[in-house]
Amino acid sequence: MAIATVGLSSGAASADPPAPPSLSTARTELAALVVATPDSMTGYTRDAFDIWATQPDHCTTRQDVLARDGQDVVDESDGCQPSSGSWYSAYDDTTVTVVAQATIDHMVPLADAWRSGADKWTADQRKAFGNDLTDPQLLIASESTNSSKGDSGPDEWKPANQAFWCTYAEDFTRVKSVWSLTTTQAEKDALSSMLDTCS
Repeated sequence: MAIATVGLSSGAASADPPAPPSLSTARTELAALVVATPDSMTGYTRDAFDIWATQPDHCTTRQDVLARDGQDVVDESDGCQPSSGSWYSAYDDTTVTVVAQATIDHMVPLADAWRSGADKWTADQRKAFGNDLTDPQLLIASESTNSSKGDSGPDEWKPANQAFWCTYAEDFTRVKSVWSLTTTQAEKDALSSMLDTCS
């Protein structure tokens, strides 16, 4: 199985988050996902993905996402940590204006990735996945929504904002495809149903 080897970003955060694939591309990618029995969660820990690592711009991945996806962001003197701004949480169609409450969600949860093939990756591959700024894997989420989603896949949890279901399914499918992660039939069916909402 080919595994993506996406590295950390080579520079400061891009001006815009990665765009979702087209509907036709998402459907093609979804059809190609391998359905498999989930791997064991033995050995899983979030620390295995080294999330919020320092990027080449000397800011952390979290700080780069806050800068990339926020509006009217003002940084502290270090040039990395936002002191104010506003962040849109597409999951629940709300805007967060307190920096500490602007959490960063992994579109494909780390636990989902682990049981879908990441348990076999190297430490560097897991670090790249946990800090992926290239693909639509990291996005702003309100604290309550991030908590409610937890480690659930789309067969167990869907955004309260149904207008985001299309993009959510496109992005989730893209990440699974790029990283050659497996899926379950229930997850695949849920993604297909959400792609049906795309206009």
